[in-house]
Amino acid sequence: MNPANQGQSGLCLIEDDAIMGESLSRFFELEDIPCDWHRSLGEARYALDHTRYCMLISDIRLPDGDGGEFYKELAASNYTLPPTLFITGYGSVEQAVSLLKQGAQDYVTKPFDPNDLLIKLRRLCPTLFDKERRSDQILGVSSAMQRAQQILQQVSDYQLPVLVTGESGVGKEYAARYLHECRFGGEQSPFVALNCAAVPSDLIEAELFGVGHGAFTGAVSRAGLFEQAEHGTLFLDEVGDMPLDMQAKLLRATQEKRIRRVGGNKDIEVDCQLVWATNRNLEEMIQQQRFREDLYFRMSAVRVDIPPLRKRPDDITWFARRFLESFSREIHKRAVLSKAAMHYLQQYSWPGNVRELRQCIERAVIFSRGGILEPGDFQSPQIPAPRLDEQLLPLRDYLQDCERWYILETVQQCHGRIGDAANKLGISRKNLWERMSRLNISSDEKKRSKRPLDS
Repeated sequence: MNPANQGQSGLCLIEDDAIMGESLSRFFELEDIPCDWHRSLGEARYALDHTRYCMLISDIRLPDGDGGEFYKELAASNYTLPPTLFITGYGSVEQAVSLLKQGAQDYVTKPFDPNDLLIKLRRLCPTLFDKERRSDQILGVSSAMQRAQQILQQVSDYQLPVLVTGESGVGKEYAARYLHECRFGGEQSPFVALNCAAVPSDLIEAELFGVGHGAFTGAVSRAGLFEQAEHGTLFLDEVGDMPLDMQAKLLRATQEKRIRRVGGNKDIEVDCQLVWATNRNLEEMIQQQRFREDLYFRMSAVRVDIPPLRKRPDDITWFARRFLESFSREIHKRAVLSKAAMHYLQQYSWPGNVRELRQCIERAVIFSRGGILEPGDFQSPQIPAPRLDEQLLPLRDYLQDCERWYILETVQQCHGRIGDAANKLGISRKNLWERMSRLNISSDEKKRSKRPLDS
């Protein structure tokens, strides 16, 4: 069975040489190119029968047969083959050229420059590099945030109300923006946000529903946030602070998808994705008759709970690096975090959550005197200074730590593009690739160069 109707799934590599195969597999991993490495034609045949690849790279001399003959056999049997590139030694160039005449797309001769191979792959299979063209925003790297992200992705195909809960500063608005991006993608759809706690109770109705002409002396007709969010997303933050009478009007608007401007005489149909957020316990407020139960059930068709940052240590590390990269670029002052500083940040409870972490990083960058941030750069009334003798590292480990994080931050600043990072560092792509392998910089670390959380 050749899975011609299935979605394409990366690159199929057939290479029996352990050193060459491992090197190429690692190289593709660092380039964010999904790759399945097979060491024989038998393995590859099984994989091709069950997976539709968008690119095939094959050596010619293999332990259980000839890669060229394998290709011709599949092509002759009307097999749906992806674009194919052969790896050949100098003595097999003539055979590779013959394969080009029979349908193969290109070949490389050992030894070859990985950069030359990338150039060929970009031409033959542009979809391998889709990740370079996407923003790929993520909510965090912890298991809790990955689950939240999965829920938002799943619900993005449906216009269901979503309730996001969590302490102040954990990133509820960013979660709403993530859902908006998943639902509308690159479309020019509005994202409209309102902090309900920041609007006086006597003005919130006009803010949400708009004002009709002549509603009061000097009133000019204007649209409210529901209308402004038409065919987009309306994010209502701190909904637990909304007055009870306004809650009743919101219930009607969400049920009927109609609103009436203040002072207006007709209903207006509205169509938008509603995302609600609160840092309050709405169930307790319902028992205290401070929040309408019917509105709660209406707005919480899907609920996403964001844990506080202190319960997500992996996200502390991830956000700290993202904020450091973003702010360093903004003020043109290069800085990286030492391992001791990262450990130090993870010991703090972060009552202000991600918002506090961001402010802490920005303050440290502004007042630091060197390019490497140490625990002492984060001293504040909230975070006690550590004892220096507990943080000292051997010089060799310290220098390797600095090199690793400097390379990682540069690669992330270039959004994972190895070639751009190599140019910034003043070294070749091959040299950078070798250094990343030596320093054990993983693909997961390299590609986490996403937009940082704002609140």
